[in-house]
Amino acid sequence: MHRRTVCLIAILMTTPVMAHDGVKDPMVMARMDAMSAVGKAAKTLGEMAKGEAPLHQAKARMARDTLSLGAGKIPALFESPATDPKSEALPLIWENWEDFTARAQAMQAAALELDFTTRNNLSKSMKTLGATCGGCHERYRMDK
Repeated sequence: MHRRTVCLIAILMTTPVMAHDGVKDPMVMARMDAMSAVGKAAKTLGEMAKGEAPLHQAKARMARDTLSLGAGKIPALFESPATDPKSEALPLIWENWEDFTARAQAMQAAALELDFTTRNNLSKSMKTLGATCGGCHERYRMDK
């Protein structure tokens, strides 16, 4: 798997635990919880793609479905520009709403196209998914 994709998945998995501490706005917390579920699903698939976990079709399907459903919820979760000191969402989201929602749709499409028939196919399709996640994070999420 591409090194950048692996790094992105690792960041997605470690950040939520620290980021959730002290969040007061319930809308921001809902966004963070949803993104944490997406990160966990991406980690599951990433471990399978790298050979760190067995390629398990049912678990891969569940992770894919979590990613797809999570991506589908992104526009509704971010529709309100709720803020919280712990939020990592940049105001640029609401300034470029059409681009942001298009990116969520691209992520959902990439999730639905994940191919976990073989480890190699999963690795290749995870690169596409990782690019959708990374592209949105680079533009619309605060640097850590």
